[in-house]
Amino acid sequence: MLRLVDPLLFVLVSATHDELARQVQFLRAENRMLRERLPAKVRLTEPERRRLVRLGSALGSALREIITIVKYETFARWKRTLTSKKRSPKRKVGPGRPRKGENLRELVVRLAAENRGWGYSRLVGELIKLGFTDISRTCIRDILRERGLEPAPKRCEPTWGEFLKIHAQTLWACDYFTRPVLTLAGWRLCTFLFFMHIQTRRVIVSRPTLHPTHGWSERQALVFMESAREQGFKPPTILLKDGDGKFGPGFSEVLREHGCAPKRLPIHSPNLNAFAERWVRSVRRECLDHFVAFGERHLGYLLRQYVEHYQQERPHQGLDNRLLARDPRKPRARSGAPLSRADSSASPFPRIVCRKRLGGVLKHYERAA
Repeated sequence: MLRLVDPLLFVLVSATHDELARQVQFLRAENRMLRERLPAKVRLTEPERRRLVRLGSALGSALREIITIVKYETFARWKRTLTSKKRSPKRKVGPGRPRKGENLRELVVRLAAENRGWGYSRLVGELIKLGFTDISRTCIRDILRERGLEPAPKRCEPTWGEFLKIHAQTLWACDYFTRPVLTLAGWRLCTFLFFMHIQTRRVIVSRPTLHPTHGWSERQALVFMESAREQGFKPPTILLKDGDGKFGPGFSEVLREHGCAPKRLPIHSPNLNAFAERWVRSVRRECLDHFVAFGERHLGYLLRQYVEHYQQERPHQGLDNRLLARDPRKPRARSGAPLSRADSSASPFPRIVCRKRLGGVLKHYERAA
């Protein structure tokens, strides 16, 4: 089964939005053809129903357009039934062993939910270590079934998001970015290399260059490792990168010498490097698309201003609208960003001021010191 699932997961994760839509359309057509060759009614077991409910509930109303094995109304009835089972009152006292206390049952569910790879025996061992000796594998199985939790092999299906969370503290991503600049020799293509820390979304950006040679890339790898150490990051262990020929073999060698393993991503897989791709979109739309860069120094200045704004002043929706580098409740000293004239007198909030960068292209607001 893994041989069939792994390639499918890889295709789905590495696809672009348009490619993913075409793949879903193909899978729906293929599923329809297979359904036509099956009996009119497919009977599912109780564990299969629970699994469909668990996976389908995350899709919300979009499931109505996808589900084919049963009608959507039937799926909704299954969901209501399983939910009511989870909240069912205590059963009456009858023959058999007494029901475990609610505190112990909640602890079993918590351990199983927080450690999806633990099987029944592993849960029994953990509970015995905590002093709960009067519990068996069968009891744990019944508790988890009542709450709609499946055994460990089905409960611990991995996702790309979980992989990123596990390695987030020492996981980095990098990519090249090019921008046309106007020089005395005409329009030239300028290149810079940036590195993003996945957990904090902070970035380290190289100086732009008109000549991105292999030697230049090797030097940027060395600068990256030194900058990460100086800024207080844990030593990077994994760096995601694509197959761009500008990296060269020396780039990976420098990383390995410093204990960082470069991981080359498959071609046509922007979703595997989604955080870096999103930063490229942000710097284009919020800064560079508003300017004509006159040479390397001008482009470098624009990038420095944007990186400072990005890491110190801009809230990030993916991080609950927090700032990356400082606490927004603490006013900071002015860093060359002028105070808008219209803040103090006309504003109904005289303590709120507007700070500007790059002629007002980059703005943010804060309380006056």
